[in-house]
Amino acid sequence: MDDYKVTIGDDVMFGPNVTIAVTSHPVHPELRKEGGMFALPVVIEDGAWIGSAAIILPGVTIGKGSVIGAGSVVTKDIPANVIAVGNPCKVLREITDHDRVYYYKNMRFDQVEW
Repeated sequence: MDDYKVTIGDDVMFGPNVTIAVTSHPVHPELRKEGGMFALPVVIEDGAWIGSAAIILPGVTIGKGSVIGAGSVVTKDIPANVIAVGNPCKVLREITDHDRVYYYKNMRFDQVEW
């Protein structure tokens, strides 16, 4: 939904079926009945990777280099260089030098021909 500004940095990757929603509605039913709504910007900083079917809600910033796990619902800002997953999306861990050596579990980069 693009009722407001969505900023996407350089080298950002998206899996399929990602939703970025900048628009929402008040919680109170009378305000919704009156057509109340609001829109807040979404910012996805350089080098972030957004996993398949993630949902990013209004007003969220995803920090530089961070990874959002598939199916996550991002309701709050995510700092730079972390892996965040879940519903609601929470920081699982920081991205470290270990991630330079191992690309998946105990699988090392030096054991693979790219």
